[in-house]
Amino acid sequence: MLKKVVTFGEIMMRLSPPGFLRLAQARSFDVLYGGGEANVAVSLAHFGVPVDYVTRLPNNELGDACIQFLRQYGVGVDKIVRGGERLGIYFLEMGAMQRGSKVIYDRAHSAIATIERGMIDWQQVFADADWFHWTGITPAISAGAADVCLEALQVAREMGLTVSCDLNYRKNLWRWGKKAGEVMPELVAYCDIAVGNEEDADQVFGIKAPETDVSAGKVEAEKYRYVCEELARRFPNLKTIAITLRGSISASHNTWSGVLWQAGDFYVAPLYDLTHIVDRVGGGDAFVGGLIYGLRTYGQDLQKALNFAVAASCLKHSIFGDFNMVTVAEVERLMAGEASGRVSR
Repeated sequence: MLKKVVTFGEIMMRLSPPGFLRLAQARSFDVLYGGGEANVAVSLAHFGVPVDYVTRLPNNELGDACIQFLRQYGVGVDKIVRGGERLGIYFLEMGAMQRGSKVIYDRAHSAIATIERGMIDWQQVFADADWFHWTGITPAISAGAADVCLEALQVAREMGLTVSCDLNYRKNLWRWGKKAGEVMPELVAYCDIAVGNEEDADQVFGIKAPETDVSAGKVEAEKYRYVCEELARRFPNLKTIAITLRGSISASHNTWSGVLWQAGDFYVAPLYDLTHIVDRVGGGDAFVGGLIYGLRTYGQDLQKALNFAVAASCLKHSIFGDFNMVTVAEVERLMAGEASGRVSR
C-alpha cells in the first residue's frame, strides 16, 4: 500500500466576480475554496496518490463546507483540527489582455493565523506518510503559523519523511514582524526538494538569475541553472530544485515551462504557449502536484518527472478555480503531443 503525502497550510474561501468583471462591478461572487497546499493535495488525489491535508478551520458551517469541498475530490480530511474565529477569504479579480489579475486578502485572525504548537499531533499525522509538503505562504501568515510549520518539519525529519517546499513568496502577507529572509532559511534547511517560480529565490533569498527581466515576456531557462546551484550551495540538504518559468505576454497569454536541477544535472521542459488562459491561479501548485507525482512514479527519469509537472500545470490554465482537476492519462496525452484540444468521443 502506498504511503501518504501530507500537505499543510491555509485553505480560504475564494470570492470572484463572474467572468472578467472588476470588483467594483460585482453584484454577486462565484464561491470556491482554495489555497496553495490544498491545491497540491487535490492534484495528487486526482493522480491516485493517497493524500491528507492538514489545516485548522473554525468550528462552524464554513469550516464544514471547506471539509466537504475537499472530501469530494478524494483528499483525506480527518487530520484537520477545528478552532479559531474565522475562515480566511480572498477576493480575486480576473485579469484579461493587458489588465492583470488582482488579489485582495481578508485573512487576518483566521483560524490558522492563531494556531499554536501542540495543537496538531504531528507524530500521528505522519504515522502512515512518507512525504510532507509545505509552502512559504504558511509561515508568512503569523508567528504562530511559522512556529507550527517548524514543529512539523522537525517531526517530519525525525521520522524520515521526504520534505518538499514551494518557496511561494507573498509580499502582502509578511506583516507579523519578520521578513521572509529572516524566517525561511531555518525552514528550508529541513527540505529535500525546493520549488519556486522565476522570482521566488530572488525575493526570499536574494538569488537572482543573471541578466533576466521577467516582465519582458521571455524567460531563458538556462540562466536559472545559477539559481538552482546557489540554492543547493546555501542549503546542502536540498537534493532536487525545480523552477517554473512563466513568460507573461499579457494576462491572457503566457508562455510556460520549467527546469529541474539534481546533483549538477540540469533538465529543461518543453515550452507551452498558453494563448487563452481561463484561470492561472493555482498554476504553480499544479506544477508541484505534478512534480511530486512524477518523482514518486518515474524514479530517476527526472526529465519525464519534470515534463509531467509542466504538462499538468499547463492544463491547469484551462480550468476555472484553484484546483487542477485533470487525470494522469490527460497529462500523459499532452506529454505525447496531443495538444489540439479536439473533442474526445
